[in-house]
Amino acid sequence: MRHRNVKDAYKRLELHQSVIQSPIEHKGKWRKLFNNNNPIHIEIGMGKGKFLIELAQKNPHINYIGFEKFSAVLAKALEKIDQQEALNNLLIIREDAEKLCEFFDKNELDRLYLNFSDPWPKERHAKRRLTYISFLKQYAFVLKKESGIIFKTDNLKLFEFSVNQMKEFGCEIKNVSYDLQNSHFAQENIMTEYETKFVKQGLKIYLVNATV
Repeated sequence: MRHRNVKDAYKRLELHQSVIQSPIEHKGKWRKLFNNNNPIHIEIGMGKGKFLIELAQKNPHINYIGFEKFSAVLAKALEKIDQQEALNNLLIIREDAEKLCEFFDKNELDRLYLNFSDPWPKERHAKRRLTYISFLKQYAFVLKKESGIIFKTDNLKLFEFSVNQMKEFGCEIKNVSYDLQNSHFAQENIMTEYETKFVKQGLKIYLVNATV
């Protein structure tokens, strides 16, 4: 998927206080950066930020970190952050998910969100999917034992692939929904930008909650 360039995106990211410029320096010490001992939840591929910003607003007792590799998309997220009152429990890392273990120590995180990740539909690209076993191994390293991975998508093939990968890796599947909007999970669900668009189009949203 192509993302439109945003003027001065790199400069905005370099200057914004929510963006961590050298995340590797905080490995094993993220709670010191937040200045508390609260749980840390991370979203990989935070996009324009609607989901994570709403979570941070609703749960000031939880620390949130957004992972996103596209600068132009993050610039849009920063615009939304700047429209809110100070969010002291939200930080951003502009990096690729493959570097997760470079920035976080073993058992340092408490929950991980994957929302509408790139499905990489061609079989030869399966290893790039964020629910491929090599990524699940990274998640298992940085997450505390029995911590949750919450995955949402509109792509049924990716969903079934992801559930199978989780089972093969040894994750415990806690909850599954093949129609999130018409399930009992909908009441507490926070929708992403993509999700809002897909629901308006009448598409079903698939959800799995698993522990590692």
